[in-house]
Amino acid sequence: MTLPSLRGPQGRGNLLAVFAASLWGISGACAQYVFEQKGIRIDWLVTVRLLIAGVLLLLWAGWQRPSQVMAAWRPAISARQLLAFCVLGMLGVQYTYFAVIEHSNAAVGTVLQYLGPTVIAVYLAAVHRRRPSRREVVAIVLAMLGTVLLVTHGEMGVLQISLEALLWGLSSALALAFYTVQPVALLKRHDSAVVVGWGMLIGGLAFVGWSQPWHMSGTWDSGTYGAVLFIVVLGTLVPFYCYLLAVKTIGPQRTSLLACAEPLSAALVSVWWLNVAFGWLDVVGSLCIVLTIYLLAREKQSEQSGSDPN
Repeated sequence: MTLPSLRGPQGRGNLLAVFAASLWGISGACAQYVFEQKGIRIDWLVTVRLLIAGVLLLLWAGWQRPSQVMAAWRPAISARQLLAFCVLGMLGVQYTYFAVIEHSNAAVGTVLQYLGPTVIAVYLAAVHRRRPSRREVVAIVLAMLGTVLLVTHGEMGVLQISLEALLWGLSSALALAFYTVQPVALLKRHDSAVVVGWGMLIGGLAFVGWSQPWHMSGTWDSGTYGAVLFIVVLGTLVPFYCYLLAVKTIGPQRTSLLACAEPLSAALVSVWWLNVAFGWLDVVGSLCIVLTIYLLAREKQSEQSGSDPN
């Protein structure tokens, strides 16, 4: 795969994809900041982020395509699929991602979530009862190696992050895989902004009874307000819109590949702003995991072109 162009419509699409991924990574660092330094509860942040972003996204979708907003609930099979996506997909991926950040840091949380595409590759190979290709096998090995390096720093049998962080990280990867695979049929029938908007709103409402967002805790000052505002607007609505524009311009494959800028931005901001220790073994482990995205993207490209990936 050639280096992305920075000129013309393709260049704008490349920049939009990197920009969206970078904002997602920075929002992870903002979440770590409010958890560690401001005492904000994870369940409060997840609920508020989903509710506010969901309402705003549905308003935007309604302004663009008003007839599409309620159509996502018809027929009955769409309603069942949408509910599953709202609770198990959207709420699941949001909560597990923030949970691993709370127990470790934004860099580790983002990188571990990127195990999701490898989980999808294993799942699809099992469902279709086929042996993984060579690229998929290499990607799986790299994902496992990267995870081991990230959580042990090369000292086998000694966890350098808490067991809770590791379990939440693996759960985040599983949730991301479900979030990616489950709504495929929904997205073929309905606008993606509508599906994601409902996912956020219903996912947030499903968590209200547990999180009770009207009970605010922690220290609220300009830093807290700024970080929460960034997470909701610049870490949710803006990158989603930019990501969709990038998909329309350069296609989903290249867009998903350029989204690897997310763990890079999360790591850089965490080290620079929050003084997170990120050694060379962390870098090597992260690169191993991110490299799996490249291999799996090339695998998909080969399948679509009809060529033999092996």
